[in-house]
Amino acid sequence: MRAPHGVPAPREVPEQRRILAVLVFSQILSGAGLAAGITVGALLAEEMLGSTGLAGVPSALFTAGAALGAVGIGRLCRNHGRRPGLALGYAVGALGSLGVVVAAAVGSALLLFVSLLVYGAGTATNLMARYAGADLATPARRGRAVSTVLFATTLGAVVGPNLVALTGEVAHSWGIPRLAGPFLLAVAAFGAAAVALAALLRPDPLRLAEQLAAAARDDGAAEGPSDGDAGPTDASGHRLGVAVGTTVMVLTQLVMIAIMTMTPVHMQAHGHGTQAAGLVIALHVGAMFLPSPLTGLLVDRVGRRWIAGASGVTLAAAGALAALAPPHSVPALAAALVLLGLGWNFGLVSGTALVIDALPPARRASGQGLVDVGIALAGAVGGMSSGLVVVLGGYRTLALAGGLLALAVIPVLGWAARRPAPAPAAPPAPRTETERA
Repeated sequence: MRAPHGVPAPREVPEQRRILAVLVFSQILSGAGLAAGITVGALLAEEMLGSTGLAGVPSALFTAGAALGAVGIGRLCRNHGRRPGLALGYAVGALGSLGVVVAAAVGSALLLFVSLLVYGAGTATNLMARYAGADLATPARRGRAVSTVLFATTLGAVVGPNLVALTGEVAHSWGIPRLAGPFLLAVAAFGAAAVALAALLRPDPLRLAEQLAAAARDDGAAEGPSDGDAGPTDASGHRLGVAVGTTVMVLTQLVMIAIMTMTPVHMQAHGHGTQAAGLVIALHVGAMFLPSPLTGLLVDRVGRRWIAGASGVTLAAAGALAALAPPHSVPALAAALVLLGLGWNFGLVSGTALVIDALPPARRASGQGLVDVGIALAGAVGGMSSGLVVVLGGYRTLALAGGLLALAVIPVLGWAARRPAPAPAAPPAPRTETERA
């Protein structure tokens, strides 16, 4: 996304570096909380409910909770800024994690379900933080800004699953089922992220972006085709950008959640312990976030739609490998889950950049919240249906069906390519030294 020839590229506002640093710190903390539900949610439900067919319920519940959380966080961010919206989202996620621990301790399935729904607010916040990283970014660096925030999740998200055994022992020593241990870690991780954002995310990136955009309009500077004065053609083009970006992220989320949710259950059914399942999920989560810097660079240099297409192909390969992998082979299953995470990363970064390009600051928070509702609902459908598909047709059927569904990204991108791509919304202009003072 380079500036036209002869036109100087927009400069990045100086506050962007501090904003990214704070977001990186909070994402490192929250990554461990995010990994708890992924790693043991299905196993905990299976243990408490005694049914493999219901093992996908936790994933469906916390992704449904993420949908509700995305709506609430989006509205909070729109009305009050990113800082209170993200901080409260993590605080609610910590409360939900605590509820899961209590539910496991007392053996209450109803409390477990309600708590997993509340826990979803933390997962929604972790994902929505990527938008805050791009509020002040120039169009040519939006992919990298998004990917920086996602990459920061890697440390906590990879370490978390590998602490299953340790946190399980801590929980057991307190008279709590071992599988609730990772949720103890989630309480601390989400809580610490909430405190960090509430204290440090200053200035608020969305509020600053809105102020700078308003100042640019007052000075007579054009904000770009996505401004509120855009004509019908521009408005239609930008709606297309939001629709394509959302479709890419919805499909990749649905496929990833469905296959990921049932992989630990599939492994346990074939004699693998929670340590092996935790390792596979750790590698998967690492692949979800670790390649983000490279993905962001490719999105900015090669193009959003090319990387979105690569996500469909990579997810299809992951589904095929998961279906063909011998159930006793941890390396083969790990390789399939690594590809699954990589395909998701391609889809999320490219889809996010498409959506951000199409939304000006004034409409950004509410629009992004609605987009993430769709992503969360797709995850809920994938999680809820995954257990039933495995019961009816087996894990291989689930993996193959998911891989084929991911390829639907290709015709969507092909259809969109026949229409003119919208120009990205211009970034806010940097403030002068007088304005910053």
